[in-house]
Amino acid sequence: MARTQAADYDERRTTVLDKAAELYAHAGFHGCSIADLAAACGMSKSLLYHYFASKEDILFEIMDGHIGALAEVADACRSEPDPKARFGKLTHGFLELYADASARHRVLVNDLDKLPEGRRRHIVDTERTLVDLVARTIGEIAPALSKDDARVRAMLYFGMINWSHTWFHPKGSFTVEALADTVIDQMLGGLR
Repeated sequence: MARTQAADYDERRTTVLDKAAELYAHAGFHGCSIADLAAACGMSKSLLYHYFASKEDILFEIMDGHIGALAEVADACRSEPDPKARFGKLTHGFLELYADASARHRVLVNDLDKLPEGRRRHIVDTERTLVDLVARTIGEIAPALSKDDARVRAMLYFGMINWSHTWFHPKGSFTVEALADTVIDQMLGGLR
């Protein structure tokens, strides 16, 4: 007889992912055991395995969910015809997501190399589509740039925003919106 799922199955799965993101962000993937994660979730290890087959599966789902959310931001902005407006929407969307999912973002940035090649490739391919969109947008804003120059600037852009989780506190005196506006001003000012 097939085992039925609890009514709160999806909610509990999300809780496991949230707790794992916090633990992995703090201690690193290898610094956290299944026992640590089960304790943080208030469940037994065997119950945790009901939701995920392995610690690696949890890591992949954290990263895949986060990069998928970033791709959704990009998809929502892709059709904006004005490249400066598109760049602004991308920047606001990315930074708002980073602030709302700080632990997941730290895991993506710090633990990508812990995934096996096939899963890592999936994440990297999605990251590449984001970089390509930003590079293309920069190229539209500053058409005198070569494709290589636009890509370098896109990488500088992601270097600037991807590490904001290490110092930016969204509940501080500087808002996410103000941070995004500052990034936009810095980037667009350099394209003049």
